[in-house]
Amino acid sequence: MLKYLLGVALLLTGIFGRAKAQLPPKREFRAVWIATVENIDWPSRKGLPVETQKQEFINLLDKHQRNGMNAVIVQIRPAADAFYDSPFEPWSEYLSGVQGQAPNPYYDPLRFMLEETHKRGMEFHAWFNPYRAVIRNASANHISRMRPQWFVNFDGKKYFDPGIPEVREYVTQIIRDVVRRYDIDAVHFDDYFYPYPVPGREFGDNNSYRQYGRNMMKDDWRRWNVDTIIQMVSKMIKEEKPWVKFGISPFGIWRNKNKDLDGSYTTGLSNYDDLYADVRKWLQNGWIDYVAPQLYWERGHRVANYELLLNWWAQHGYGRNVYIGHGVYRLRSNAAWSMPNELPVQITEVRTLNTIQGSAFYSAKSFNGNPLGIEDSLRNHFYRYPALRPAMPWIKLPTPFPPYFTDAFERADGLHLHWADDDTSGRTQQYVIYRFNASESINLNDPGKILAIVQQMPDPQFIDASYVKGTLYTYVVTAMNRLQMESWASDPLYMRQSGRRTQFIFDPE
Repeated sequence: MLKYLLGVALLLTGIFGRAKAQLPPKREFRAVWIATVENIDWPSRKGLPVETQKQEFINLLDKHQRNGMNAVIVQIRPAADAFYDSPFEPWSEYLSGVQGQAPNPYYDPLRFMLEETHKRGMEFHAWFNPYRAVIRNASANHISRMRPQWFVNFDGKKYFDPGIPEVREYVTQIIRDVVRRYDIDAVHFDDYFYPYPVPGREFGDNNSYRQYGRNMMKDDWRRWNVDTIIQMVSKMIKEEKPWVKFGISPFGIWRNKNKDLDGSYTTGLSNYDDLYADVRKWLQNGWIDYVAPQLYWERGHRVANYELLLNWWAQHGYGRNVYIGHGVYRLRSNAAWSMPNELPVQITEVRTLNTIQGSAFYSAKSFNGNPLGIEDSLRNHFYRYPALRPAMPWIKLPTPFPPYFTDAFERADGLHLHWADDDTSGRTQQYVIYRFNASESINLNDPGKILAIVQQMPDPQFIDASYVKGTLYTYVVTAMNRLQMESWASDPLYMRQSGRRTQFIFDPE
């Protein structure tokens, strides 16, 4: 144990010292969770007018775009209900205040959220809770009333019984409907599989165990049930739209070392033994595209030390993407989380490990008031420059053809840039514009040189409002597909001074 701790300390100390001199990552996942259950983040309360709901969501996007986020994880099915026009499940009570009541005047919140998110070049991860069904009351057409035999009452709530095959089929069908009808970028599950244990209470699935137990030990059978739905959802997503990602944000401990030699040096609750979620297996088998473990503890925590868990997950991604979930809501909650450097150090440590590709923050409203200057840290330091989202090379999607500059001219509001890409296949979703001083070598790996990420448009153009007349620059543009994989770079747009006039050179030959 001591040898392991010393190894981690040396690793973090060694790389930490070099981190300041390194370029920030060009590719990094930067996401915020937007929880809708109990109106945690959005809408701020039930029954708001439609226009107020829309404006609140726009404000959230604008705020977190300024914070540097390039993705949002939005809860669209908190309790077998819907933040979209579902043919299977009722409208969520967290919209109108009454489950089953459509927005009035009508709009489809998911379609609206997708449009606003994509307009800003951000990814939209549709967050489903697969098993939670009823928190308080259910409408007459709620599935818990129509199929009461599928549900278990536990700790004052109703849950789908994961052991019933029809439940797995039903939940997969719900998600298939959204993948098929909406332009989402990812399907996202959080940490709620079998419910968290409650002392003195047992999850009442004895009937389904007797009927479907497959001669397995009960714990193994429960894990098999969860494995099976993960496999089913994964297969379905890739059948419908191969580019849609599947991600899980589990509780931060897979398994403790005292139960499994491959576990972490922790002594807390675990996914494997308590929630029956063998997340490691899902990564090993390639059933999920990313994992975002919720490491909501501080460094040095007695039961679950952030740094030990960070190191554990860095070693157990099995080639899939690993993003770290940070608990912004913990700020000022105790002495450790009242230290202004706790979260910044955590983010810095994430960046020292090349098998971890970014961060997600819980949750959106926790940034209100800029606690301990966290928004300042993101905007002015960590996320000062934009980042493309991490690659997923196992998802095959053709890259666009390289664009080329067609015109440039000076105006009072800046330099107007025009380009074309001859893309008739619909591959191009965005463009990246790079700017270098004329004396600099072209290095497309430096995110500090990204001038803008621009949405695809019929006549692509951009106004460089920071252009300084008389200063010579070099511009380069690339095209990106929906996974943000870049084309080859355009020929550079060079500038030279001819007397008092600036000449723009499009073709180096």
